[in-house]
Order: sequence, then structure tokens, then C-alpha cells
Amino acid sequence: MKEKIQKILSDLGYGSRRYIESIIKEGNVLINGKKAIIGQYLDKKNPGEVFLNKQKIVFKTNKKLKIIIYNKPIGEICTRNDPKKRPTVFDKLPDLNFSRWINIGRLDINTKGLLLFTNDGNLANKLMHPKSQIEREYYIRVFGKINKNTIDILKKGVKIKDDYISFKSIQPIFNYKSKNKWFKGILCEGKNREIRLIFNAIKCQVNKLIRIRYGNICLPKNLKEGDWKKLNYTSLNNLCNLIK
Repeated sequence: MKEKIQKILSDLGYGSRRYIESIIKEGNVLINGKKAIIGQYLDKKNPGEVFLNKQKIVFKTNKKLKIIIYNKPIGEICTRNDPKKRPTVFDKLPDLNFSRWINIGRLDINTKGLLLFTNDGNLANKLMHPKSQIEREYYIRVFGKINKNTIDILKKGVKIKDDYISFKSIQPIFNYKSKNKWFKGILCEGKNREIRLIFNAIKCQVNKLIRIRYGNICLPKNLKEGDWKKLNYTSLNNLCNLIK
């Protein structure tokens, strides 16, 4: 069976398809000694010799699916390599043999909370894809004037650039009369800084953002910031069943 090289390497856990494509563009993926091109097909059963960043790719079948949950602190970024040498979410993760951790969704540098990682690129792509409609739940602290009308606007949708963003659910949870108001919000997409942008559109500022749930996986209360834990068999299967 033949598939595109970027999909094969992503499914093996060597990074997202976008990351693999960037490495191919740089000429750092070799197939039988020749530079690969984006979209090039490869026979999974007889791939030949493939190198990524001078590392020989080991094509293993029937690898065991792994998923971990990580409590991201503020100040870490969701990328492997940062020119500014800032800490990344990958720094504290356990080592994987013949594979790499792939983050399921992202959080910006000023957002903390739940992040999921897997060694299966295909699973990661499906769990992130908008058509899967996987819920992401957040605690959100907002500075600004918010009333019933503005909450209705947040539910109906706010135009950001060429798209509309809306909360599936948004409700106050405490300190509703103070200048800083806390909300619990649910969205079904993971666009860059979408929660901050949607509140900016109604002239409010998000000054604290914590993701507490992704799909049916909740952030454990006893998981400290910067720590990770494996999903147990039941939780792993429940997450995978969201895309079946």
C-alpha cells in the first residue's frame, strides 16, 4: 500500500504533517539517498532506506498506541524547536523508542492546563480535525463588561477575519459582579488564540485561560503543573471512540 511520505512519517510519530513537510522542503528527508519531495508516494511494505534529519527511520508495524496527559504551565510553547530557546511542552515528556510524541491540539504560551500527546499521528489528526467536533472546555477569567446580551453574542458567533467563532456553551461560574469575571466555556475547534480573539471582539480581555477538558478526558486535580501521566486502558479507548 502506497501513501504520501509526510503522512507515513507523521503516523509513525515523527511530527505533524506540517512539520514533516517543512523538513522535506529543507531537503532533510532522504529516500534511498535522494531528497524526498512533498507528496511523494512510498510503499509502506517496501519503503527502502529513509532518513529524516540524518536519522534512519525504523518502519515498525503493530506499535502499541500510547497517549499521555500533560498539565502545561504558563510560559511553555507547543513546538519542538524555538529560536528564542524558550521552554517547550516536549522538554519534560518521557522518551519514546522509534517514535515521537505528537501533541493533540495546542495551547498558546499564556494558556495553561490539559494537553494530550500520542505516538499515533493519524489519531492526532482525527482528534484535532474540525469535522470531529471534539469539545474543548476552559476556565476563562475576563476583564470587561459582560451581560446577557454579550453572552448571547458569544453563543451566536463573532466574525474573526473571514470566519465566525462561537461558544457551544458559555456560562459564569463565580465573581460575576466583580471586574474580573470567571466563565466556563466550551468550543469544538482549536483555532489559534480563538478564545482571546472572540472576547477582544466584544471589547473584553482574557487575563487567565485554563483548559480543563479535551473530549472526554478531564485534567486530573492531582496532576501538578509540568507533570504528565499515562491514560489508562479505559480512558484511552473512550477517547479513541470519539472518532469512530
